[in-house]
Amino acid sequence: MIIDFHVHPTRCDSYTESYRTFLHTVWGERAESALERYATPEAFLNLMDESGVACAVILAELSPVTTGMCTNERVAEFCSKSPRLIPFASINPFLCTSVARELERLVKDFGFRGVKLYPTYHFYYPNDNFMYPLYAKAEELGIPISMHLGSSVFTGSRMKYGQPILIDDVAVDFPGLPLLMCHCGRPFWYNEAFGLARLHKNVYLELSGLPPQKLLTYFPELERVADKAIYGSDFPGVASMAENIKTINSLAITQEAKEKILGKNGARLLKIEAGASI
Repeated sequence: MIIDFHVHPTRCDSYTESYRTFLHTVWGERAESALERYATPEAFLNLMDESGVACAVILAELSPVTTGMCTNERVAEFCSKSPRLIPFASINPFLCTSVARELERLVKDFGFRGVKLYPTYHFYYPNDNFMYPLYAKAEELGIPISMHLGSSVFTGSRMKYGQPILIDDVAVDFPGLPLLMCHCGRPFWYNEAFGLARLHKNVYLELSGLPPQKLLTYFPELERVADKAIYGSDFPGVASMAENIKTINSLAITQEAKEKILGKNGARLLKIEAGASI
């Protein structure tokens, strides 16, 4: 079972010019048609089938300054069409009055299975005290938190909020909370991210946004943390999910490690049992 832990919908409520420019660098002249082509759940499920992907985590995003708005409601509606589409909420602490209440509402009313946080887009440090009620609620609800850690090409992003060491406090204070480091601190902090994944039982490398052919350059000992690494494509930030997966399967690591990275670790965090009918 292959699970893509990092997918952005191609139809959102709004895009910044910076985000649109980025998509054109990835897709070229067919960017607009590609965004439209995969905008429906049915079309995206077909793409998943063509790519060999069993399940995909679909990410909401409330980042009006840097990338745009893809609301939680939009993502919930998109994912309601199939259990293979797994919704992760976006919580911008500056757009709600209580991060804990907002998370509880999204989980209980809409069935969200996790949270994606964007410190570099929303301008806060991951260990800021006002985020602790969110972490406590997520730990209570038993859901993982994915977090953008590392650089970004989008205008307005602020790198200082994306250093992986900033989640060390969170990992210590909430040992039952799975924390996924999306992009693994690229390009400044790969060693830091790797060290945190080795040190903390609840911290994971989430490999989205990294060229898969470079993974063993960034993490020469990736196989040592095969239980703590999770695949994500960052679609539509990559033009081919299938090629992404093919490249990971060509890496000089064991088949067991590949299976863990491509699906088994993600299934464990999402509480999907082996052999489950999706």
